[in-house]
Amino acid sequence: MTRAYELMVIIDGDVDEPKAQAFTKMVSDEIDKAGGVLHGKPDWWGKRAFAYPINKREAGFYFVVECVADGGALDELERQLRLADEVVRHKLIRLPDAEAARRGMAVTA
Repeated sequence: MTRAYELMVIIDGDVDEPKAQAFTKMVSDEIDKAGGVLHGKPDWWGKRAFAYPINKREAGFYFVVECVADGGALDELERQLRLADEVVRHKLIRLPDAEAARRGMAVTA
């Protein structure tokens, strides 16, 4: 069953910006490899200060990706994000069907 997802990733603020932006390409490639389809382009938010220190870091680079993929297809991507030292946090959520339809993301049963 195909589902709509939203993924937010925070990259360590001490990393050079071009290297941080390279993670958007890595995430896009992994979604393609898993058989998923990106919805639009990755939304690069740039460097933002944290509300509180996370692992002694004060800032990070944020980006958000929307995609459509089969259930469980993005497990390998999540594993890679957990293992990457440059990734401070990531969150993958499945969008409710009504929200996916509102955003124009085609979801099939």
